[in-house]
Order: sequence, then C-alpha cells, then structure tokens
Amino acid sequence: MTNKKQFIMNSIRSDIINGLYKPGQKLPSIRKQSQEFDCSLNTIIRVYQELEQEYLIYSRPKSGYFVVAQEVLSPLIQKKRIDFTSAAPDPSSISQMDFRQCLNKAMELFEDSIFTYPDPQGLLSLRQEIVKLFHKQQVFSSEQKVFIFSGAQQMLHLLAGMPFPNGKTNILVEQPTYWGMLSALKAQNQTVIGIERTPNGIDWATLERHFQSNMIKFFYTIPRFHNPLGTSYTPEEKQRIAELAQAYDVYIVEDDYLADLETDTKADPIWAYHCSSHVIYLRSFSKVMLPGLRLAAAVVPNSLIPLLHLYKHTADLSTSVLSQGVLEIFIKSGMYDHHAKHMKSLYNHRISKLKEISSKILPKELLYSIPFSGGLFSAMNLPNINREELVKKLNNRGIDVLPTDQQFLSSFPKMDLLRLSIIRTDETAIEEGIRIIAEELEHCKITRSPQKPFSWI
Repeated sequence: MTNKKQFIMNSIRSDIINGLYKPGQKLPSIRKQSQEFDCSLNTIIRVYQELEQEYLIYSRPKSGYFVVAQEVLSPLIQKKRIDFTSAAPDPSSISQMDFRQCLNKAMELFEDSIFTYPDPQGLLSLRQEIVKLFHKQQVFSSEQKVFIFSGAQQMLHLLAGMPFPNGKTNILVEQPTYWGMLSALKAQNQTVIGIERTPNGIDWATLERHFQSNMIKFFYTIPRFHNPLGTSYTPEEKQRIAELAQAYDVYIVEDDYLADLETDTKADPIWAYHCSSHVIYLRSFSKVMLPGLRLAAAVVPNSLIPLLHLYKHTADLSTSVLSQGVLEIFIKSGMYDHHAKHMKSLYNHRISKLKEISSKILPKELLYSIPFSGGLFSAMNLPNINREELVKKLNNRGIDVLPTDQQFLSSFPKMDLLRLSIIRTDETAIEEGIRIIAEELEHCKITRSPQKPFSWI
C-alpha cells in the first residue's frame, strides 16, 4: 500500500471510529474525496473498497458509500484503535452544550446579518475581540489590520496566488512543513524553494542567501510547535528571522496555529520582534474550537490590506456570519479562555507522557524530535528501517501512524519520518501505542540501502 493511500485509509478509518461519520451516514463522493486528498479517483476507489472489506462501510448501487449500521459497527470499535495520525481535536474534549448555546445566541444576535453580504474582511465586532485575544500573544494591532478567513487553508491559498508589494515571485518553505500549504502552492503552480528545518533549527547562511538572491516573496514558517516536528524556534531565532526579513524586503507568513497551547509565557511570535511591516500573523481556531466552523484570523501589514481585501472578496464574498458570531460569543463569554486552558493542560500532559515513554523504551537514534513541553506532534526517524512494512504491521495491531512524505516538496530530499500526534489519544493509549511500536521495531526488517544524505536546496 502506498504511503498516500495508507494516509487516506487511516484518516477515513479514524473519522469513522471516532464518530465523525455516524452509522448510516453517506460518505463524501469519490470525486470530492479525491479533491480533498489531492489524489486520483482510483486511489479513493481502492480505499473505499478496502474499508468495505473491513466492514466499516458498504456501497449502494448508484447511491455511493455509507457507514455501516450501529449494530454492525459496535463490535468493530469495541477495541478502539490508537490514533497517532489525526490533527483534529477529540470530539470528547469539546463541550457540545457550550457550542450549542453560542450557536443559538449567534442566531439571535446576528439574525439581520445572515440576510446580507457582510464585510469580506470579517465582522467588525469579532475583529475587535480578535485584537484583544492577540494582545495576549504580544501581537499588538488594530481591527483595521485583522482579517477573518474561512479557515487557515483559505488564507494560505490566497497568499500563495496573490502578488506582494515587494514585487517578488518565489516562495520559501521549511522542509518538512504543513501539507496544506504545499497543496495550495502546488495547485497554483507556484515556484517554491525548500529549506531544511531540523530539531536544531535552520541554517542561517542558507536562509540569508535565499532572502538575498532568490526573489523570495514570502517565507512560510511555523515557529511554534512545528508540524510535523513539534519543535519551536528560540526567541533569538525568531528575532533573527524578523531582522533578515526587514533587511531583504521578504515577507514572513507566520503560522501560529497552536499559540493557545503555549506553556512558556515568554515565548513571543515573530510579529513581536519589531517587524509588523513584514510579518503576516496567522491563527487557526480549529484546534481549540470545532474545525467544522472553518475560522482563522490574521493580522497583516498595511501594505497588504487593499489587495488582500480584493482577493478575499473574490474568493467567497465573506466568511460565514454564523461561524463568526459563534466565535465572537465564545470569546466574549470567557468560554474560549477557559476551554483553551483546558486543552493546553490536556495536551501538555499527553505530550509529556509521549516524551517520557518514548525516551524510556524507543531506540535513542530514532527519536528525531520530541518537544520539551506543549504542542501536539513529535517525529521519529527511521533511516534504515523498512518503513512500509512497519506501518503495515502497526496498522494490523490497531496503531495508526503517519509517514511525512506529503509534508515534503517533491523536489526536496525526504527523510524517513513518522509523525506522532497525541491529539486523539490519552496517556494510557500513548503508553500502549509506544510499547507496540517498540515491539514491532525489534522485528522489522532492516533495509540494506543506507540513508541518503539530507542536503540543502
């Protein structure tokens, strides 16, 4: 099974097991799934056929695929799988009652706005609340600079395609990085350059050379709790990036998607380092709120406001008023702060457990990156392991892991990494899962071909 097919299988299986697709519910069409996962129709057909063989779904002629009935599904999920792949919050960690109350209140307060096309930039009242929220992360701005997007993915897509005031055209990304950004760049046929990011950071001479010589429009970076590495830049490294951006007229797209999970009160974003004229600060609300709300916010430099306003308007006219209203009420009521603190504590305990048990029983040379605290991800390096065989064996034992191939540019040398996520696990499952991984590593075939050197581009 190819890595991409395995990733899609794990993703859909996880959504069924965790109840995101209900018994009897129709699955998205083959065409829609192929677009969602950026793959061929045949890949989705094979995935659906194999899920059907596992008795998780069934097909109806000319109607599509459906999740099996509850009485059939229940025996299959009694032994719950250990999901190290997901990046979506555990449904049990979010209060459905709180969300329902906010939704009902939003229907009442924003009833008139539902029948109009509001400002593409976002509801003014929500942008004012976002300004206050961002102040807590040392991002001091005004509502005029804040944009609300239909998810972070929408903003990344818009930024990838729009011209920038510096007149440059190439885009620099860390390697590895968030697969959604790479998909947006690929879909728009942008010229993209990769720069290696390791647990020790990036090479500064290489970064400066790119900024100076390669017509870089913007540098996309995840400074905090990197996806997939889980590591964070130091304050000195963030300041260095800000200084280089200013010196060479390069914009920084700072994806601070896990700012709410930060455990270090002194960990400021790049934006805070006197670089508001060159930093685009992006925050997703999918890890603390419900991903289905499709909400993200960004603070942008003055030079980008008119053009971004135009591109946002042409993309969707405006972001859902109801979703914006729910978030505004969630913030104003204090529920957002309360829930963010709960999630921070929950995930910090889980990542600490992952660090503890991994350091104790996994081979030290395979522990590529484990964050000291906070975040969702860590990465294992398998340079001389038959990774495909390992993933298959773990899958057979109920352990879902994610190879990171889709998080590298096709032209960039790939490392044999597995990303481990703690977002859909608990401490007991983490310990059990890591022990099973350790057992399978002992029995996995060792490949004869040595790891290729990971060179710079």
